[in-house]
Amino acid sequence: MADAAGICTPEEILSFWFDELHPQDWFTPPPGLDSQCDRRFRLTHLSLARDVGPEWRETPERRLAAVIMLDQMPRNMYRATPLAFATDGLALREASLAIDAGADAGLSVDQRTFLYLPFEHSESLADQVRSVRLFTELGDANYLDFAIRHCEIIRQFGRFPHRNAILGRVSTAEEITFLSQPGSGF
Repeated sequence: MADAAGICTPEEILSFWFDELHPQDWFTPPPGLDSQCDRRFRLTHLSLARDVGPEWRETPERRLAAVIMLDQMPRNMYRATPLAFATDGLALREASLAIDAGADAGLSVDQRTFLYLPFEHSESLADQVRSVRLFTELGDANYLDFAIRHCEIIRQFGRFPHRNAILGRVSTAEEITFLSQPGSGF
């Protein structure tokens, strides 16, 4: 699947995410991780943003790699810009297709987490409710806590207020009050 144009294989993506990185790097990136993700994976991300071919759906692991590429990598490569969220809809579609196909059943807890995160990242309440259900079934209290907190923000505001400035949205007075509280952002 990899070619001379610099497109990575799903296996390379998973090796980077689960073998090269440490779990603490996933949510608290060390210095240089964003530029490393950009340098190594931008072409693959752009390719998948154009078309998720059938080869990315051949196995549960390949499906997971596509979701990570569309959901997690842009958050690193394009941090604090609207592009960080530009392929969220594609990640959500791929995660839905994977779960509907039962691809999550044989994955580890950490792997399943990244298959479920597009639901937690969605600003749709229905997706948030599904996120809470998925993380409840996963059985990890820490991941479930984050899913519930994300869901409550969407239930309250209908969107993530901490994205407003990045996306050029005007915050309401209630959102500004919320954002001034410790721990309000993710």
